[in-house]
Amino acid sequence: MATGPRYKVAFRRRREGRTDYYARRKLLASHEARAVVRRSQKNVNIQFVEFGMDGDRVVASATSKELRDMGWEHSCSNTPAAYLTGYLAGKRALKAGIEYAVLDIGMQNPRVGGVLFATLAGMCDAGLDIPHGEGILPAEDRIAGKHIDEGIEAAMESVKEKMEAE
Repeated sequence: MATGPRYKVAFRRRREGRTDYYARRKLLASHEARAVVRRSQKNVNIQFVEFGMDGDRVVASATSKELRDMGWEHSCSNTPAAYLTGYLAGKRALKAGIEYAVLDIGMQNPRVGGVLFATLAGMCDAGLDIPHGEGILPAEDRIAGKHIDEGIEAAMESVKEKMEAE
């Protein structure tokens, strides 16, 4: 281990691999709301966060667990569930007055057409303006869940109608 007066220990969250402070500084310097997307093995969480000197403030949020209350019976971590969670979060952000946001995926490994970008497709379809390239979004067949099960598309439509009714 390095010792001495010139050795500097990195921040704890950087050592744990949880925060990229350079990317975070760029996101905060934009002075725009951030669409923070986090994925676990079982769920997808989305929060719209605004920076404040006294701390970040969550304006709107959605989690894929909430889809269960709307009749979703499939996995909460797959591509269709991520799309629906993004759609729900986008609707809530619009109600809270957010029309523009930047995507914050943190230290997660992005895959073109993956679950993280399915949430982005849902937020954009809800009416939010989030800058992105069209090539990173999943194909319509994957968003509809045709690669998983034929019945998922009907379940998606029924859940989406319940979101519209809210």
